[in-house]
Amino acid sequence: MRAIWKGAVSFGLVNVPVRLYAATENHDVQFRQVHRTDGGRIKYQRVCSIDGELVSFDDIAKGYETEDGDMVILTDEDFAGLPTKSSKEIAVEKFVPADQIDPMLLDKCYYLEPDKAAAKPYVLLRDALESENRMALVTVSIRTRMTMAVLRVRDGVIVMQTMLWPDEIRSPDFAALGDDLEATEKELAMAHLLVEQLAGDYEPDDYEDDYAKALDALVKAKVEGGEIKDVPKPAEESGEVVDLLAALAKSVEKAKAARGEAPAVEEKPAKKVAAKKKAAS
Repeated sequence: MRAIWKGAVSFGLVNVPVRLYAATENHDVQFRQVHRTDGGRIKYQRVCSIDGELVSFDDIAKGYETEDGDMVILTDEDFAGLPTKSSKEIAVEKFVPADQIDPMLLDKCYYLEPDKAAAKPYVLLRDALESENRMALVTVSIRTRMTMAVLRVRDGVIVMQTMLWPDEIRSPDFAALGDDLEATEKELAMAHLLVEQLAGDYEPDDYEDDYAKALDALVKAKVEGGEIKDVPKPAEESGEVVDLLAALAKSVEKAKAARGEAPAVEEKPAKKVAAKKKAAS
């Protein structure tokens, strides 16, 4: 891996020189837009929509379109006046309980590697975060713009994960989820039973990206001129609304069968006995 940033984590009077590495990578197959008949790459030109002239990079600026459709042009001088922070410091603002950080706020993930001479304070910070079950809330400027992030521990390594700002999280406004909608006790009990039947631990090796695997095989077959096998499509579900309780019960039985457990014996409702009519006196 190649470091994308060098700086130091600072907390109190302690500074830990570190290098930053991207913790994730994209395995998607990269495509190019080409001409269908001969495979030539498609090129796009920078053309002004008003005069139709080609525009060089030197003449391109950033513009903000108003609600009325007017364009406000921003210059390099305008951006130079904005509050930017070019710092080589990951500044710890506070140590917060790990459960206070909403996972929806977490964004890009990076590994922090200490310099050899800073291994001891690095381990000190790592062990303190783990033992206290806390995250370090930090500010950092990877390029020019300051952002919030958290430091947490994963597999013995300190991980920095940048955060979205709170106003970037959208509020779900779903009319179907009214306050008066709630499950019955019987439905809830059946749902709990289903959860218990499907309960387990997350094992990453149990899952794989079937689409990416098939796409990779498709591309390789094209390159090598081999045969391409058709993969049968899964049957589409009908979208029909079924009885919730019945669906939960079937799901529980299906989960039991997958585990090799005997299905539950269905209890038949007792027959109603009609009351005898009294004879007229």
